[in-house]
Amino acid sequence: MKKDPNKGYIALLGWSLNAVEAAENFDRRYVVVAPDWAEEYCQKHDIPYVPWNFERLNDRSMEIAETLKEMGVDVAIPMFEETVEWAGAINSVLLDNPRLYGQSLLLRDKALMKRRAQLGGIRVGIFEEAHDKEDVIRFLKRVNQTLLKLDGDPNDPIHLKAFDKAGCLGHRVIRTPDEVDTIPDEEFPVLMESHLDGWEFAVEAWIHDGKIVFLNISEYVTLGYSVFVPASPELEKYRPQIKAQIEKLIKAFDIEFGLIHPEYFVTNDGEMYFGEVAYRPPGFKVFELLERVYGFNAYQASMLVFDPKATTEEVKAFFPKEVVDADGYAGCFGVYPRRRVVSKLEIPEEVEDDPYFESHELTAPIEETVTKRTAFGTHWGLIYFKGDEAARMKELLKHMEDLDFYV
Repeated sequence: MKKDPNKGYIALLGWSLNAVEAAENFDRRYVVVAPDWAEEYCQKHDIPYVPWNFERLNDRSMEIAETLKEMGVDVAIPMFEETVEWAGAINSVLLDNPRLYGQSLLLRDKALMKRRAQLGGIRVGIFEEAHDKEDVIRFLKRVNQTLLKLDGDPNDPIHLKAFDKAGCLGHRVIRTPDEVDTIPDEEFPVLMESHLDGWEFAVEAWIHDGKIVFLNISEYVTLGYSVFVPASPELEKYRPQIKAQIEKLIKAFDIEFGLIHPEYFVTNDGEMYFGEVAYRPPGFKVFELLERVYGFNAYQASMLVFDPKATTEEVKAFFPKEVVDADGYAGCFGVYPRRRVVSKLEIPEEVEDDPYFESHELTAPIEETVTKRTAFGTHWGLIYFKGDEAARMKELLKHMEDLDFYV
């Protein structure tokens, strides 16, 4: 597509083929900043590319910001959790705003993030940092003491999360002191949280000039397994409250532009609790699901709100109207093998025959023995569905958990 030199020049941090395709078909100049292994592909397909390995920020880190500045790049967009900090560091140079780097640290470190949210008057569960197993045992005991548990009552679980990894990576649920022994020492330090009983959901909010321009609510059917968009009418009825929460978040984290992907819980009495927030595209192909029902490309949407040269009119014209403009519901299910030993991929007939079934990206197993999942593991591939009714979509995604795809 023809590029407009009067619009922003964008750097995509991290390799995402879908983002590259979106950039190719958008009116802005772009460059991909990715590790060396992407070079050959980029040369072969004429993709503008700058090599950079995203190790920890160090003395050489500013080189990439200077390189991009010399090229005339206006803004850097993080594609993955690991590049959020880099985007903050680079944008603080490109946009001449040192505060952006500090902000990116808040959006990466789960403990700092919770503190900042709390300071902004946002409700969070009880949380603490643990440096060793003793800390975890103490926290588990204290949380359950606070909940007035009696001897013999089952413990309320606590959650352990890595400080700076994406969503489900390194997430463990601990119920007893014995389970603490299973945590490898190298996983410390970790963030510990009390368990929030409630309906967990995620939000994708595109922000321009400090205001929300599009807000999607993604409904999890089972966390780590399935999600669909837009949310069901039962969850959508909380939209005004959710919007108010996101506005609080924008204020607490000083967010002027970009895409945020926070997670929340709504409890039985309608209270909202903040889980965490990411400054990058969500997992589980939510961007692709949004495109299926709304017809807009969510990667291009991010490029638009990140671009300092984007106008309010242009941004307004890009986005559809939430929920009303959605043509049905789109969902996906992440498949985990249910057996210990598998030899082939076999998609149940009832799945392929379902009117909601669209496609899948499952591949034949390479190894026969399924590795045991200690935490939330990585699924083996996704199956996509689309249909007219939220209730039916929910039921279908739930039912997928009972089926075998690998036998």
